[in-house]
Amino acid sequence: MSGVVVVTGPTATGKTALGVRLAKLLGGEVVSADSMQVYRYMDIGTAKPTPEETEGVPHHMIDVVSPFESYSVSRYVADAAAVCRELLDRGKTPVIVGGTGLYIEALVSGWDFERGPGDGALREELSALYDRLGGEKMLERLARTDPERAGKLHPNDKKRVVRALEIAENGGNITRHDRETRAAPPRFKAKTVVLGYADRADLYARIDRRVDDMMARGLVREVEGLLERGLTPEHTAMQAIGYKEICAALTGRCSMDEAVETVKRESRRYAKRQISWCKRYEDRLDVIFEKVPDFEKAVSLSTNFLKELV
Repeated sequence: MSGVVVVTGPTATGKTALGVRLAKLLGGEVVSADSMQVYRYMDIGTAKPTPEETEGVPHHMIDVVSPFESYSVSRYVADAAAVCRELLDRGKTPVIVGGTGLYIEALVSGWDFERGPGDGALREELSALYDRLGGEKMLERLARTDPERAGKLHPNDKKRVVRALEIAENGGNITRHDRETRAAPPRFKAKTVVLGYADRADLYARIDRRVDDMMARGLVREVEGLLERGLTPEHTAMQAIGYKEICAALTGRCSMDEAVETVKRESRRYAKRQISWCKRYEDRLDVIFEKVPDFEKAVSLSTNFLKELV
């Protein structure tokens, strides 16, 4: 089993800076675990590291797909796992940096997303049937073959309801597959560094300042550029926090001031969910900052925590 280092935590805690420092210390390279940094042309709103911030450390899984594509956790795992194995083969330590908890867990834990080929024709048929009958009736249909999954899905979650039915009607069962996957041994042995703040108000203040900085750096123009390329609010990439709100302002659904306040509020809510997710990591080191990030402290604590890798 091969070892990796994970640097995670809520947004605006300094994950990028610590990830670079640890990669230098360990002779490693950074593998991004951010569900939106995979998209090209989306730099400011996703807080992609700049060339100055990377300090020459190679970063992977950034700018890998077009924003017109719907990039999924299964695609991420396939791509990022290949990167990690290639780094390990070269004697490099993968330093997985990001705040998308599902991506990190799926990558490290060895989740298997191979459920057989998709059936496009059946999916279209089921989608039309969903529109005609509604979510409740479709869940009743799913419950005949996969009652556990049907009980977990909301009737309004069309995408997941249709996907579950597609798999079920091709002889599969998502619930059984997921249970078997989670029982499998981990793909990588991981040691996780979780960044946080002693006072959540300090974190929220940093988030608000980050949004103001994004606006000053040209987030509005970045969103305008995506719309000019042909992106619409329906594309997955445009559902990211910061992009959907600015898009709403640009299309007259709210004022720009209202959009900015919504970005701040949604970013704070996202940070709260990230904090909850981080509690599930077992072999972890919690680095808690006070008013400002103390990276000397973070590196010192991490060095001791990762001593067998240094």
